[in-house]
Amino acid sequence: MIPSRETAFSLLQRYNQSDSLIRHALSVEAVMRHFASILHEDIEKWGIIGLIHDLDYEKYPEKHCTMTKKILEEEHWPDDYIRSVMSHGWGICSDTEPVHIMEKVLFTIDELTGLVTASVLIRPSKSIFELEVSSVKKKWNLKNFAAGANREIIEKGAAMTGKDLDFIIQETINGMKTVANAIGLQGTA
Repeated sequence: MIPSRETAFSLLQRYNQSDSLIRHALSVEAVMRHFASILHEDIEKWGIIGLIHDLDYEKYPEKHCTMTKKILEEEHWPDDYIRSVMSHGWGICSDTEPVHIMEKVLFTIDELTGLVTASVLIRPSKSIFELEVSSVKKKWNLKNFAAGANREIIEKGAAMTGKDLDFIIQETINGMKTVANAIGLQGTA
């Protein structure tokens, strides 16, 4: 069975009630769709994998990725979808190394969406439409800023994609702009 976006979102909501986790899933989905469009890949597949990537995080944080695999297998999801989701936790909670470009992008932008979100929320306007790459880069070396966003993973992932870090940041911002209202980053003006 090839899961639909509706099926994926329903499953996400079954396991996650936290607004912040839902917004994160929507951010990652949008960025994955954006990169799929740029790279001429399967936009629907990339988006669904981005949407579902943290399926187990709220209920099973200590078994992150492991429980997602179990849940998706029970739901009869395709093996390549499951593998791709597992790869985003490579070296942290999964041994599945990102190989396909989709997996490499997911590995990279998962952490980056958090850093971008934090960079927007400290702006007076709270608008992603005013965020520049340089603003994100200014916060890059501040370890206490968005401390959960692992810069080493972002850099490692960017290198795996063969894309420049500034390009990855800019396109992550662009992808998140497409869902600014849904993720609460449209601004206060």
